Amino acid sequence: MGLDITVLGLDWAELERTAPSERMGLLYEAVCPDDTDWDAEPLTGWVFPASPRVPWCGRYEFRGTTGSYKPHFWAYEGWDTAREFAAPALRRSLDGFLLPLLGEEDAVPESGLFPADATPWRPRLLLVCPPSVVSAVAAHWARAEPLLQGLREEYDRHAARPGGWIADFDAFSALVREWAVAVDETARRGWGLLGLPL
Repeated sequence: MGLDITVLGLDWAELERTAPSERMGLLYEAVCPDDTDWDAEPLTGWVFPASPRVPWCGRYEFRGTTGSYKPHFWAYEGWDTAREFAAPALRRSLDGFLLPLLGEEDAVPESGLFPADATPWRPRLLLVCPPSVVSAVAAHWARAEPLLQGLREEYDRHAARPGGWIADFDAFSALVREWAVAVDETARRGWGLLGLPL
């Protein structure tokens, strides 16, 4: 797993129409545009377009994670601990929502989007969700969201880590709800999601 993650929502058809040799460069331009104002306050939420050079791509900036993958990792670890105490309907739905987004790196499929190359510096993508997967993940969230509050007591009893990145249910819920914002907007556009490590 990478130290940092940037999540991009993008028009999958445009990505596939882009020459494979140019794709990674455009994605990194979307992550960190050439015209970035380093003195400006960091943005949060969706930034559309992610870069003028990549108008078919948006960048989601999580609040309070400072780009680090660690809160996402610990949120998934918290769920993995608390899930056995969740109601079966919530367990099924939240598994379907979180596994494609935050699950083990080995669960990220080889996308075939980028040419196989011998450049060892190019890191593996942390998240690959084509539009069909984003749509399915959004449907899981629609079922999980009304049930999520019912996890509060069990999460805090079994998975809380006071002083940690995801200290309690409130921190877990806040980060999961941010993922829902990222997923719902991407699904609304019929786009896919990529998570790039930096």
